Amino acid sequence: MQSIKSRIILGLLQHRHLFKFRLHQKPFNGSLNGIRQLSRETEDAGIKFGKLPKETEIVPVTIGAMYAEWVKFPGTSDDKVLLYFHGGMYVLGSPQSHRVHVVKFVKGSGIKALVFDYSLAPEHPFPESLNDALEAYDYLLSQGFEPKKIVFAGDSAGDGLCLATLLALKEKGIPLPSAAAVLTPWTDLTLSGNSCRSNADVCLSPRGSAELCSEYYTGSSDRRNPLISPLFGDLRTSATAYFCRDERNPARRFYAVC
Repeated sequence: MQSIKSRIILGLLQHRHLFKFRLHQKPFNGSLNGIRQLSRETEDAGIKFGKLPKETEIVPVTIGAMYAEWVKFPGTSDDKVLLYFHGGMYVLGSPQSHRVHVVKFVKGSGIKALVFDYSLAPEHPFPESLNDALEAYDYLLSQGFEPKKIVFAGDSAGDGLCLATLLALKEKGIPLPSAAAVLTPWTDLTLSGNSCRSNADVCLSPRGSAELCSEYYTGSSDRRNPLISPLFGDLRTSATAYFCRDERNPARRFYAVC
């Protein structure tokens, strides 16, 4: 059952327009300037509401031409790593905006995380972000991390990219990480599921944003391509896929492949 705290936070987010004295949410501005403005607001919110524990260590690193950063605490494991795929509808978000989320993974698991700043649409449509993800995984392998000591995790569109990366690795015959945990993954950019319509009024994303961001990310590519919409891919491996529950919060579930 959803906690009272969760209901309150969700309600505040769903009605955040009221705090700006608006009866309704502003329509999604899908222009390049509109996306850049939303991106700035997301980054600012990540800083304003993303206070990190004092012992948090952020270590920048460059992978090719791509920015990435290690997130860790004193005493976190050095031979295991979590590769985190941040969300943002493929058009916004960054390692900085998602630090507060990643810190919770690191603190709860005792495993350091690598968060990479993959390319964003509309300037960089598919497959650029996928190539960045593959490069980030290759970087970890080049640093001596064994696949069995690597875990993938993410949120929202980052989870779609996470699952697409697993499919790409599988196609290439590259050893897969030991597990992946995806929270509220965006797996269908064709938006063919009934939930897209039935949940439209409670979705935190601005109305109309999914359609436009899907168009920006896919460009002229087929949206049913499993590397774009993993829902249409074969995620079966020798691993086991199942729903997990957070022992501290039984109402919270996430999809895992181990």
